[in-house]
Amino acid sequence: MNCRAYLTRLLPLLLVPVCLMLLPASSRAAEPRKPNVIFILADDLGYGDLGCYGQKKIQTPNLDRLAADGMRFTQCYAGSTVCAPSRCSLMTGYHTGHGLVRGNSNVPLRPDDVTVAKLLKDSGYATGLVGKWGLGEPGTTGVPNRQGFDYFYGFLNQVHAHNYYPDYLWKNEDKVFLKGNEIGDKPGVSVKRAQYAPDLFTAEALAFIDKHKEKPFFLYLAYTVPHANNERTKADGNGMEVPDDAPYTDKKWSQPEKNGAAMITRMDRDVGTLLKRLQELKLDDDTIVFFSSDNGPHKEGGYDPKFFNSSGDLRGIKRDLYEGGIRVPLLARWPGKIKPGGVSDHVCAFWDFLPTATELAGAKTPKGIDGMSLAPTLLGAKAAGHDQEKHDFLYWEFHEGGTKQAVRMGDWKAVRLKPKGPLELYDLKNDPGEMMNVADKQPAVVEKIEAYLKTARTESKDWPVK
Repeated sequence: MNCRAYLTRLLPLLLVPVCLMLLPASSRAAEPRKPNVIFILADDLGYGDLGCYGQKKIQTPNLDRLAADGMRFTQCYAGSTVCAPSRCSLMTGYHTGHGLVRGNSNVPLRPDDVTVAKLLKDSGYATGLVGKWGLGEPGTTGVPNRQGFDYFYGFLNQVHAHNYYPDYLWKNEDKVFLKGNEIGDKPGVSVKRAQYAPDLFTAEALAFIDKHKEKPFFLYLAYTVPHANNERTKADGNGMEVPDDAPYTDKKWSQPEKNGAAMITRMDRDVGTLLKRLQELKLDDDTIVFFSSDNGPHKEGGYDPKFFNSSGDLRGIKRDLYEGGIRVPLLARWPGKIKPGGVSDHVCAFWDFLPTATELAGAKTPKGIDGMSLAPTLLGAKAAGHDQEKHDFLYWEFHEGGTKQAVRMGDWKAVRLKPKGPLELYDLKNDPGEMMNVADKQPAVVEKIEAYLKTARTESKDWPVK
């Protein structure tokens, strides 16, 4: 073939990509949109506090529908049995033996800590946090805007977050004073109550979605419901703050019980409002929504979790390393991707969220973290392109009143209540309520867990074993 004939045949092939570039955007094949990721976190909501997990007294129709439309996990664990370390696990992908924050103390995240927000932001996501943070005080390296969040509105400090009618909240790194809310002589107790913080969080979350509807976004919506205002409890005995106790006004319950139930139902209403907004904006099919709680139910504010069976059939509550303190609801919904009505008994934990979110978003997943992506469980192994990995061990440590530890290995659960103390061992398959300690009957299992515990944690100057 001569040169002229060769060029004649080659020229059309060279012009094809140029012509495609000149076509209007609507005529080109659209690239698949990365999914929006929303993680809604309740505060001290028990495993049994939702209708879809067996709750009989508290109404949660929207969260029950979210479960019916997506997947409900039966064996999901929080990062810890209290607030800050649980949230650190969620954000960084490390369990409490490796994470920086291992207790409720003002230890801020560092500049070199890698959060899910940083990773998604680097992948082109708009990132927003609305609600409670707890991983960095004002002016420190741990504030949300220095940890990957483009926008933040809410509480930095856990104790400040006790008050549902605060006189100010943070917007990015600035204080925003709330008209009509006034603190009295007792810290954390408002004497004028006009603006309810969870209502403000819902409005801010909706505004964030509206603003970023044209591009992928990550929204971490961390409600403070149904945590008690411990300071108000000391003042008048009822720390369950809510504008009204509907729809439980006529119930013959104590006032804290009416208020506690109303708080949960009000949050459920707000979740329904958010889901409706996604539908109105035609973002339903482009958005995966997660819902969970940071630890088990509390016994504070005049509220008794036994009244509502808040831990379900599990033993323990907040601040326990038994199942009721750390096993939590987890719901996930993504229309067209997650099959409706799914129930998964896959054993997972908060440190799995980071690798799950990065895989779904096509972002980089750091090496060496403790988490494993849940994408194969959520989407199916074929759609995810790989099988679901399983944890050999899950680990927790808790430092209030001395170091306590817990391990889950398969269906075995071990709890150690003091350093060098004996291990309690429970068979969760046959004894989910952890009523029968079988350590003396299973020496080989105890030996294996003891060997793991020697490697389970890294030393921490802030959280020494004591």
